Amino acid sequence: MNFHPSRLLGTLLVLLCLGYALGAAIGWGSPELALFMGDFGLAGAALAAALSCLLHACATGGPARPAWLLFGLSSSTVAIGNATWGWYEVVLGTRLPEDSPAEYAFLLFAPLAIIGLTVLSQRPRTAAGWLCLLLDGWLVAGSLFTLSWSLALGRVAAGEGEDPLRLALNLAYPVLDILLVSLVVGLRFRSRDGNRAAVHTAMVGLAVTVVCDALFTSPALHSGYHSGDLLDAGWFAGSVLLAWAPWASRGRFAPSREHPSVGGTPRRRVSSTFSALTPYVAAAVCTAGILYNALGGHALDRVVLASACTVGLALIVRQGVILLDNLSLTQELAQKEAHFRSLVQGSSDVIMIAGGSGVLSYVSPASIGVYGRDPEELVGGNLLNLVHPDDVDRVLREVRRLMADRPVRRDGAGEPSARVECRVRSGNDEWLHVESTVNRYRDGLILNSRDVTERVMLQAQLQHNAFHDPLTDLPNRALFTQRLRTSLSPADGYGGYAEDATVAVLFLDLDGFKAVNDSAGHQVGDELLVQAARRLQHAVRSGDTVARFGGDEFAALVRGRLGKAQVHELAERLRTALSEPYWIGGAELGVAASIGIAFAGCDPDPDADPQAAADELMRNADLAMYRAKSEGKGRVVLYHPAMRAELDRRTELEERLRVAVQEGSFTLLHQPVVDLATGAVIGVEAQARWRSAQGLLLTPAEFLRTADQGDAATRFARWMLQETVTAAAHRAGPRLVPVPVSIRLSAQRLCAPGMYEAVVAVLRETGLPAELLVIELARTGPDEHADELGRRLAALRRHGVSTAVAGFGAGGGSLGTLARLPFDALKLDRSLVQDVADSRLTRALAGHALRLARDLGLVTAAEGVDQPRQVTALQELGCRQGQGLAFAQPLDEHRLRRALLRRVYPLPKQANGLSARHSYLAADARSGGRPEPGGSRVVHHQNAPDLAERRPTHGPGWGQGGGPHSETAVPPA
Repeated sequence: MNFHPSRLLGTLLVLLCLGYALGAAIGWGSPELALFMGDFGLAGAALAAALSCLLHACATGGPARPAWLLFGLSSSTVAIGNATWGWYEVVLGTRLPEDSPAEYAFLLFAPLAIIGLTVLSQRPRTAAGWLCLLLDGWLVAGSLFTLSWSLALGRVAAGEGEDPLRLALNLAYPVLDILLVSLVVGLRFRSRDGNRAAVHTAMVGLAVTVVCDALFTSPALHSGYHSGDLLDAGWFAGSVLLAWAPWASRGRFAPSREHPSVGGTPRRRVSSTFSALTPYVAAAVCTAGILYNALGGHALDRVVLASACTVGLALIVRQGVILLDNLSLTQELAQKEAHFRSLVQGSSDVIMIAGGSGVLSYVSPASIGVYGRDPEELVGGNLLNLVHPDDVDRVLREVRRLMADRPVRRDGAGEPSARVECRVRSGNDEWLHVESTVNRYRDGLILNSRDVTERVMLQAQLQHNAFHDPLTDLPNRALFTQRLRTSLSPADGYGGYAEDATVAVLFLDLDGFKAVNDSAGHQVGDELLVQAARRLQHAVRSGDTVARFGGDEFAALVRGRLGKAQVHELAERLRTALSEPYWIGGAELGVAASIGIAFAGCDPDPDADPQAAADELMRNADLAMYRAKSEGKGRVVLYHPAMRAELDRRTELEERLRVAVQEGSFTLLHQPVVDLATGAVIGVEAQARWRSAQGLLLTPAEFLRTADQGDAATRFARWMLQETVTAAAHRAGPRLVPVPVSIRLSAQRLCAPGMYEAVVAVLRETGLPAELLVIELARTGPDEHADELGRRLAALRRHGVSTAVAGFGAGGGSLGTLARLPFDALKLDRSLVQDVADSRLTRALAGHALRLARDLGLVTAAEGVDQPRQVTALQELGCRQGQGLAFAQPLDEHRLRRALLRRVYPLPKQANGLSARHSYLAADARSGGRPEPGGSRVVHHQNAPDLAERRPTHGPGWGQGGGPHSETAVPPA
């Protein structure tokens, strides 16, 4: 068995006291040892008590520190007294003389201890409390004085009547002991749970010492006392207890002040009960003293009579004070009870008290408003009968845990409680969500319950909204991603990745939804999205998930033992369902759907992160969906790894484009535009070139394709516009006749935010006249963008900038869009020009295109004119302008200036003579162009006198396939 050190030390002290008592009982074996143990043994015990109390006072603080100092000093006086007694008896071998220092040292013990008890005691807070304290003190002191006078003090006083000093000394010691006992019995002492044992032990030690003093005062024992007697064992035990008192509470838990509900009945403190009985015990002691005096045949002593009368009077007064105090407490208790009853009955929470078996003994009136049930109907019933059957086990588990818990703090505070949420049956047989705070109460429970049904429903709604789209009520991206991760996780539950299971993600985008939204309004667009969501839900299987990511983007998660062909059939079914007409507000609307499909790997890695796998699968489906849109929309495309490689390559090219623009790796070349009737240079077209690390200028075909998309494309377009206009402004001079410079932009770049402002700003900064700038539109783009594109082109024309459609005959765009857009010129694409001299079909198509341009009032031009026979064919078809290797390659600034000084390029000779075509070409002159306020718009042509004939030279790499956008090396200037 393991003993705690403090318990072991306590056991040793008990054995020490018993050993001392045994030695005193047998006389210690010799008179000399008896004298030594009776004097110096007691002095040593008192000295140990003094040192212990003083050490404890120095080591601790607080209000009890002075009390322990006084206890230590009082014990030191006892040690001095016993040591003095031993000096005479043991060392000097004589009896203790009268009026020795020992008597005065013993006399100081009681006053110091009395002051220490007074410091340690709890002071009353009211006048009535002080009065009761004084009455209790006198009751104890008077009764003990009466009894002591009857037993011994009267005879002592009678025997020592001749010497007043001796009488005072003989009476002072017992009177002080009586007062000390009165304080120990009557006072209440400050004692926290941490030092309560120390205070009580000290009180017991002082009480034992006082009892031994009282016995020593008795004439019967005093006359026969000698050092080492059995009475010394009591003093020794008192000193040992006082020495042990400061350390009594170390190393063990103080008893906790438990809640009244613990253990069934409230625990009453012994000290409180003893203090309440003290006056009556004192009266009984006083009565015993009077009876002893009367029955012993002694004459009635006036001292006994006076003290007994004062004790009786004090008891009567104290009873009156207690009666008044009880009446006040009764009224206060009634007021508090009424106050708390009104709080309980007026509370909106239901307060219930249940016994150990769950039977309800009290239910507050709030149950009528909360549960819809009468409290009297619930009282006597079992609490669990109100709880939903599915919640009973959880409620019982929480209650058992609560009953098994102990108070959190040692002082009894922090009574454990439990918060239980369950469903309770209401009066109309509905289940209410109730939150209850449960506390222990005696041998049962007290519950404070409130209806939280609205809060629970609100939380459920908020959770639903957090994972569902508010418009269509479909799962949103977060819930879709969560289910996808669950599907890709190892097969350990619902939705896990099982063998032969297919996990596919479908991304869906509605084609043409923006046009519906813009034309019919957002309300109609929202209704269309709701109908589309319902169609998707009906088209998929029951175990699949359909989600809306935002806008017109949807997604579907397909799980199960399906093949790729079956998933593709499902995607086609979804596309067909979404493409059917929508009837909204009596109008028929139509959209299409582009769908991308991505499949999870057939052999998933068990250690792979489901989150990363889900993100990658969604990115793959997104890539497939955008591929379906780029291939013409309204189709289903299956993801292929090549799509990811192409995306990575495009991302890398965009980064290279951004770096090239920042580092100045691009340069501009200009290709002259020649009048096919005269050979005069009437304009130039700016073309970008990339300067390689070897100093060669390469046509960046890959860069130019990348420059059609992304933010880097916009920065590239701005750079090209700035460089082109700046170079044109610097080129103007007295020797050079200014010619228009054209820059080619896509419709997407022209409609980019801030592009129009950039054109106006660069013209203003450089001072270049607006009529010398021509914006060529590379592609008109989709028809739904025609309105915005038309507004941008019209704004440029109002500012004075000419516009042209380039690359006509290749790419997208409709003739209707061409008719609506404000262009000044039309330039044939090189794909028509390449075979115009060799193919009758191509010649016919080119002729119709040129005739259409003339009918629309546009100036006609052609690019990619690389051979003389192409020049001849275009002259015959009535084309007015041309550019290509038949005249000049793209030139750097120095060669461009020389070409502008030359002004005219030689035209190839025709078999029938050029003069025969002059009238036809002249008839192609633009008559008016598009009507605008302020007159018609024309592209300015600069006529120049003929120069000496110059045949174009073709260097290495300048073949028929050469052109402004091919990978052709251009030697530096």
